[in-house]
Amino acid sequence: MSFVCGCFFGLALLKFGNPIVLDKLIEAPAGILEWIFSPWPVRWGQLGLVVFAAACLPIARFRSPKPVWLCLLPVLWFGWQMLSSVTTVDASLTRITIIHFATCLIAFGLGLFVLGPRGKFLQFAVGVLPFFVWVMWTGFDQHYGGLDATEKMIKEIPNWREIYPPEYLERIAKKRIFGTLVYPNALAGAILLWLPILMGCIWRIGDRLTLAARILLIGTLMYGGGACLVWSGSKSGWLIALGLVVVALCHLGISRKFKMAIIFTVFLVGLAGFSWKFASYFKAGATSVGARVQYWRAAWITSLEHPVVGTGPGTFARAYAKIRPPDAEMAHLTHNDYLEQASDSGFPGMVSYTAFWVGLICLARYRVVSSVSDVRFWFWLGLLGWVVQGVSEFGLYIPALAWPAFALAGWLSTGNGHGQGLEPQITSKAPG
Repeated sequence: MSFVCGCFFGLALLKFGNPIVLDKLIEAPAGILEWIFSPWPVRWGQLGLVVFAAACLPIARFRSPKPVWLCLLPVLWFGWQMLSSVTTVDASLTRITIIHFATCLIAFGLGLFVLGPRGKFLQFAVGVLPFFVWVMWTGFDQHYGGLDATEKMIKEIPNWREIYPPEYLERIAKKRIFGTLVYPNALAGAILLWLPILMGCIWRIGDRLTLAARILLIGTLMYGGGACLVWSGSKSGWLIALGLVVVALCHLGISRKFKMAIIFTVFLVGLAGFSWKFASYFKAGATSVGARVQYWRAAWITSLEHPVVGTGPGTFARAYAKIRPPDAEMAHLTHNDYLEQASDSGFPGMVSYTAFWVGLICLARYRVVSSVSDVRFWFWLGLLGWVVQGVSEFGLYIPALAWPAFALAGWLSTGNGHGQGLEPQITSKAPG
C-alpha cells in the first residue's frame, strides 16, 4: 500500500505539475508519445486519488486524532472555502479550485487514517524515487541542450509567436529548467519537498551496504537535485534549501563547537554562491521580486475589500485584473499561498490555513525531530521546505505538490505512524 501510494505521488510529478487554474489548457494525450511525455488532465489524477483512497478504506483506522484541533483545521478551512464559493466572482474558476481542495483533503485523510497507522516510510520513498529521478533526468536534458533545441524548433514554425503563449516562450528563452512541472520555481518546490525525504530513506535502505556505497548513492542524488535546483534559477529555492541544510546540521549528534563551525561554513559558502549566481539579477533590479510585491499588495487590498469571504477560491486573477498597474504583467495566482487565502476566502480562510501548517510543523517538532537517524525527521524536513516556499510560491495550487504535502501532513499528524498523536512526550533521552 505504501509503495503504491508513493508511485501515485511520483507519477503526479510527471503528469499533474500544472496549476489547477490552468488545467483547461491541458488536452488529453492523443498518441503514445504524448501519453509518456505530456501532462495529463488533472481530473484523471483526481479520479485516481479518489479510487485509491476508496480502495484503502478496508484497512483504514478511524481513530480520534490527537490533538483533535489540529486535524480539524483543514476541515474548517475547506468548509470556509465552500462558504466563500457561494459569492464567488468566477464560478468556473472556483469550481475547479474547490474540487482540487477536496482532493487535498482526501489526501490528508489518506495520510491520517491509512498511511499513519499502517504506512511504511521506506516503501513509500521507494515508490517515489524512480519518478523523482525521471524529473531530474528531464532537468539535466533541458540544461544540456534540450531547451536550446526546443527554442530552435519553435522558431522554425511559421507564426510561432501566435501559436505559443508568451509565458511559455519567455520560459524557454530564459533557459531556466523546469523538468516536468509548470515552471522553474515549481521544480524547486518538488526538490525541496522530496530530496530530503529520499536522501534520508536511501541512507536507511542502504544499511547493509558499505559506508562508501551509501555515501555514493546519497551524493549522486544530492548532486542531481542540487544541480537542478541551481539550474532552475529559483532564488527562494536556493535560500530555503540553505536553511534546510542548516536545520539538518543542527540535529547532528556531534560536539557543539564542531557543529557550529560546520553550520557557519555552510552558511557563508551558500550565501556567497547565491550572491555570485544572482548578481546580474539583482543588478537588473530584481524584477520578479517587484512583481511579487505587486501581487501581494493586490491580494491584501482585495482581502481588505472582502475580509469575510473574499472573492471566491481561485479567483485572484479576476481581482488582480481590476487593480493591477497598466504596465504590470498578469498573474493567475498570488505567489503566496497564505495571502491568497485572504484574497480568495477572507481572513478566516487565511487564519485556518496558516494555523494548520504552522501548528503542524511546530507540534511535529516534538514528535519527529529528535535525530537525523530517524527517517521521520527527513519527512518533516521536506514538508518544512514546502511550507516555507508557500510564502513566495503557489504550491497549494499545483496537484503534484499539494497532494503529497497534505498526505504527509496527515501522516506526520499521527506521530510515529502507530496511532500516536503530536502531543509532546517527556522523555529522559536527550535529542540527538
